[in-house]
Amino acid sequence: MEMIYNSATFCVVEIYADGLDPERQAGFEIMDKASRREAYIDGALAERFREEVAELAGDGEASVEDIDDYLATFQSLMRQPMSVH
Repeated sequence: MEMIYNSATFCVVEIYADGLDPERQAGFEIMDKASRREAYIDGALAERFREEVAELAGDGEASVEDIDDYLATFQSLMRQPMSVH
Protein backbone atom coordinates (compact mmCIF):
# COMPACT_ATOMS: atom_id res chain seq x y z
CA MET A 1 0.00 0.00 0.00
CA GLU A 2 1.36 3.41 -0.96
CA MET A 3 -0.14 6.90 -0.70
CA ILE A 4 0.17 8.42 -4.17
CA TYR A 5 -1.80 11.64 -3.69
CA ASN A 6 -2.79 13.76 -0.71
CA SER A 7 -4.45 17.17 -0.75
CA ALA A 8 -6.69 19.05 1.65
CA THR A 9 -9.69 17.45 -0.08
CA PHE A 10 -8.68 13.98 -1.33
CA CYS A 11 -6.25 11.18 -0.62
CA VAL A 12 -5.45 8.28 -2.98
CA VAL A 13 -3.77 5.07 -1.88
CA GLU A 14 -2.55 2.43 -4.30
CA ILE A 15 -3.17 -1.08 -2.97
CA TYR A 16 -0.88 -3.89 -4.11
CA ALA A 17 -2.08 -7.47 -4.52
CA ASP A 18 0.37 -8.88 -2.00
CA GLY A 19 0.63 -5.73 0.08
CA LEU A 20 4.17 -4.82 -0.99
CA ASP A 21 4.97 -5.44 -4.67
CA PRO A 22 4.15 -2.49 -6.99
CA GLU A 23 4.33 -4.91 -9.93
CA ARG A 24 1.21 -6.60 -8.56
CA GLN A 25 -1.12 -3.62 -8.44
CA ALA A 26 -4.62 -4.51 -7.28
CA GLY A 27 -6.50 -1.21 -7.06
CA PHE A 28 -6.91 2.24 -5.60
CA GLU A 29 -8.66 3.62 -2.56
CA ILE A 30 -9.93 7.17 -3.18
CA MET A 31 -10.92 9.13 -0.09
CA ASP A 32 -12.94 12.34 0.14
CA LYS A 33 -11.84 13.99 3.37
CA ALA A 34 -14.76 16.44 3.55
CA SER A 35 -17.49 13.81 3.32
CA ARG A 36 -15.37 11.19 5.13
CA ARG A 37 -16.30 8.67 2.41
CA GLU A 38 -14.15 6.40 0.29
CA ALA A 39 -14.29 4.11 -2.71
CA TYR A 40 -12.11 1.19 -3.73
CA ILE A 41 -11.64 0.64 -7.45
CA ASP A 42 -9.93 -2.26 -9.15
CA GLY A 43 -9.84 -4.11 -12.46
CA ALA A 44 -10.61 -2.19 -15.64
CA LEU A 45 -11.73 0.91 -13.73
CA ALA A 46 -8.44 1.00 -11.83
CA GLU A 47 -6.50 0.66 -15.07
CA ARG A 48 -8.48 3.50 -16.64
CA PHE A 49 -7.90 5.58 -13.49
CA ARG A 50 -4.14 4.93 -13.72
CA GLU A 51 -4.07 5.97 -17.40
CA GLU A 52 -6.15 9.11 -16.87
CA VAL A 53 -4.09 10.23 -13.88
CA ALA A 54 -0.87 9.66 -15.84
CA GLU A 55 -2.28 11.72 -18.72
CA LEU A 56 -3.43 14.49 -16.38
CA ALA A 57 -0.08 14.66 -14.60
CA GLY A 58 1.98 13.93 -17.72
CA ASP A 59 2.87 17.46 -18.72
CA GLY A 60 3.64 18.52 -15.14
CA GLU A 61 1.18 21.39 -15.46
CA ALA A 62 -1.73 19.89 -13.49
CA SER A 63 -2.58 21.87 -10.37
CA VAL A 64 -3.95 20.44 -7.14
CA GLU A 65 -7.31 21.87 -8.20
CA ASP A 66 -7.12 20.02 -11.54
CA ILE A 67 -6.41 16.72 -9.80
CA ASP A 68 -9.06 17.32 -7.13
CA ASP A 69 -11.59 18.13 -9.87
CA TYR A 70 -10.77 14.82 -11.57
CA LEU A 71 -11.04 12.89 -8.29
CA ALA A 72 -14.40 14.54 -7.62
CA THR A 73 -15.77 12.63 -10.63
CA PHE A 74 -15.53 9.49 -8.47
CA GLN A 75 -17.64 10.89 -5.61
CA SER A 76 -20.72 8.93 -6.69
CA LEU A 77 -18.76 5.75 -5.92
CA MET A 78 -17.69 6.96 -2.47
CA ARG A 79 -20.30 5.32 -0.31
CA GLN A 80 -18.18 3.65 2.33
CA PRO A 81 -17.38 5.59 5.51
CA MET A 82 -13.64 6.18 5.85
CA SER A 83 -11.86 3.86 8.23
CA VAL A 84 -8.38 3.82 9.68
CA HIS A 85 -6.06 1.12 8.36
